[in-house]
Amino acid sequence: MIRHLAVIALVGGANAFGAANDCDRACLKTSLDQYMSAVIKHDPAAAPLFPGFRQTENAVVVRLGTGVWKTVTALGKVQRRYLDAVNGQAAYFGTVEEGAEKAIVTVRVRVENRKITEAEWLIARKDNPGLNGVTETGAPSGNFFEPDALAANPPVERVLAKDARSSRETLIAVTNSYFDGITTHDGSIIMAVPGCSRTENGNTVTGRGATGRGAAKGAPAAAKGGPAPASDCTSNLANINVQNVAARRYPVVDEEAGVVLAMAVFLRKPGTTTRRNVFSEWFIIDNNKITSIYSAMFYPTPELPVPNWPPYDGNWPLSPTLATPVPPAPAR
Repeated sequence: MIRHLAVIALVGGANAFGAANDCDRACLKTSLDQYMSAVIKHDPAAAPLFPGFRQTENAVVVRLGTGVWKTVTALGKVQRRYLDAVNGQAAYFGTVEEGAEKAIVTVRVRVENRKITEAEWLIARKDNPGLNGVTETGAPSGNFFEPDALAANPPVERVLAKDARSSRETLIAVTNSYFDGITTHDGSIIMAVPGCSRTENGNTVTGRGATGRGAAKGAPAAAKGGPAPASDCTSNLANINVQNVAARRYPVVDEEAGVVLAMAVFLRKPGTTTRRNVFSEWFIIDNNKITSIYSAMFYPTPELPVPNWPPYDGNWPLSPTLATPVPPAPAR
C-alpha cells in the first residue's frame, strides 16, 4: 500500500512539475513583457501575478504597488531579455527610467502555471553606496554607475545557430569557472577568451593596465619602462579582496543566446571593512569560452539579509551582529 502511494505521489509530482513549467520561450517573453509593462503603468493588476507573488528590490521584500511600482516610468535604451523554459524563468537586463533619472537593472521573474510567482530586482542607481559604504559626511563612496557607457557598449543581441550552441550544463560550468578563479585568485582557471571584457554597472573595468588589485597568476610582466599589459576578465585576481563567492545561483540559462545569468555574493576577507557585494552577472559565452560579462550590483549594509531567495533565504552568512549570544548555563 505504501509503495502504491509512493508511485502515485511520484506521478502526481511529475504532473505538477510539468504543469508548472509548460511556459515556452514565447510564453516567458510575454509574461516578462507583461510584468515590465505593468510596473511602468504602476498597475500590478496589469500582470498575471500569482496570489502569493513575492518581490525583492536589492534583497528587501517590498509590498505590492510600492518601490519600483511607483518609481519606474519607462524602459531605457538598453533592453535585453533572456529566457529559460527549463527553469521557467525569464529576465531583463538593461536600463530603466525613474522620471528624470536612470537605473541599471537585472529583473528576474519566475512563471509557474502561467502566473508570475516571483520578481527579483538588482538595481544600481546614481550615488548608491559603493565598496566603502559612505564617507564620514554621509556621502556615497566608490560606486560605479555609467548608463550611457552601457548604452554605447550593450550586450550582444542574437540567436545562435543550433550547431553553435553549448549545452546548459556546459554553460553553467564555464560560468562557474569564473567564480572558482576569483576564490582561488588564479585567472588561469577561468574558461575565457583572451581579452574577455567585464562591465560593472555600465563601467568597463577591463582593458586597462593589469595593476591595482594585483595581476592574475601567470600574467605577463610589463617590459621595463613600458606599459603594463592590458587586463581582461581573468586579470587582477591575485590580491582581490574576496574570500568566497557564496550563494551561487544560475536561474536563467539561455542556450539560444549563449547567455547565463549568475547571482551570488562576494564575501570579503576577514578583518576588512569593505562591504559585501551582491550581484547579478550576465555571461556571454561562445565556443565554451566567456567573451564578456555584464553586471548589475549593489553593496549592502552589514546587517541586510542577502540574497534573501531560496535556497539562501536570509543572510549569507549570518552576520555576527544578528546572532543572539547563548546565555551561559546557570551554576548548579
